[in-house]
Amino acid sequence: MSCGCSRLEDGKAIVDHVKSKGKEKIKPRVAHQIACECGEMFTMEAVITNCPSCGMTYGVTPCSSGDINKVKAAGIQYA
Repeated sequence: MSCGCSRLEDGKAIVDHVKSKGKEKIKPRVAHQIACECGEMFTMEAVITNCPSCGMTYGVTPCSSGDINKVKAAGIQYA
């Protein structure tokens, strides 16, 4: 990808990058069903989303948001 963000593998780096571009409220290409580390299932409705149960922050870059494997955990209430 030309934007270079596809190299990001760390959840915190992804969230930081997306927020630095002001894109955190963009909807992902696919509304992925996320299986959180706490056991809760929820729908990722923005490229940066917190689990409604435990607050774990998940992030994905907008250009990679069609691939659930690119969604990474960043930490509790990281966003």
